Amino acid sequence: MLEDKNPQLTPISAYGEFGLIKHLTENFSFENPSTKISIGDDAAVIDPNGQQVVLTTDVLAEGVHFNLGYVPLKHLGYKAVVVNLSDIAAMDAIPTQILVSLAISNRFPVEALEEIYAGIALACKHYKVDLVGGDTTSSTSGLVMSITAVGLENAENIVKRSGAKANDLLVVTGDLGGAYMGLQILEREHSVFLADPNMQPEMEGYDYILERQLKPEARTDIKKTLKELDIKPTSMIDVSDGLSSEILHLSDQSKVGFHLYEEKIPMDSLTISTAEELNLNPVMCALSGGEDYELLFTIAPEDFDKIKNHPDFTIVGHAVDLEQGNFLVARGSNELIPLNAQGWDAFLNK
Repeated sequence: MLEDKNPQLTPISAYGEFGLIKHLTENFSFENPSTKISIGDDAAVIDPNGQQVVLTTDVLAEGVHFNLGYVPLKHLGYKAVVVNLSDIAAMDAIPTQILVSLAISNRFPVEALEEIYAGIALACKHYKVDLVGGDTTSSTSGLVMSITAVGLENAENIVKRSGAKANDLLVVTGDLGGAYMGLQILEREHSVFLADPNMQPEMEGYDYILERQLKPEARTDIKKTLKELDIKPTSMIDVSDGLSSEILHLSDQSKVGFHLYEEKIPMDSLTISTAEELNLNPVMCALSGGEDYELLFTIAPEDFDKIKNHPDFTIVGHAVDLEQGNFLVARGSNELIPLNAQGWDAFLNK
């Protein structure tokens, strides 16, 4: 049987707003006992059972945060959830529910939204969170997604940005800079395609950094690891806007400075080689690139032995008194280079 290369697509008007929401969400199931009432009522009901409720929201706008010229819709749905769950993980809380709101232009058929929600469903299943509500409306300027995430945790376990003390160790999970390098490859190949649609994209060999950009993961696993190591971070933040910016956020909230050691910044070999291929400084990609969604946190000096050889963590620096400032300690020379917030800013990076 021949595949129909021009399938009939369904206009959103065939469902209407409420019919569309029902269609897109009818196959979602629930994982959390705290979910009491979800989609179908005027509001969701969550019973935290004595725990603290942690809330975060994030907006992704077409042309600002993503380019549908190279971002698959299913990946976009997945990533939109991850971006928010990463913020919950950065509070050392457990993500439990999400709400999804979309503003959609008339160029998107129902099938396109089904792809987005397929990605959302995958993320919900992977992270065991429940979709409990949201909204849809029309847009005159492409696709806009807004996701709100809910997390729960006992008050004594929540970690803020404001608890770091001088001499605390600065630790990061995973590796950095890969998502930014993946974006550079996607942008390069998209430009080539626009110039000549007959050109085949050269993506082979870049799998790791492309996945870091298109399908990142929230480090919700770190909570369990830290508990097993008997470590309670003194402060924490997720690396969404670049390592430099996040360190400055911790500095501002904790009223301490930080010394970051260039030679300690963890980077994958593919990130380094791709940066060099594109004549970029790999360290600057880690400092300012963003979208890695790793966790950056501080621990008390006495916890050093618990974490020093763990494969998930790298000690990259330490906290100092606020008046000593925030500096990158250069490899080899030990020159102190001021840290600047040059990471992602939605109002500047257009």
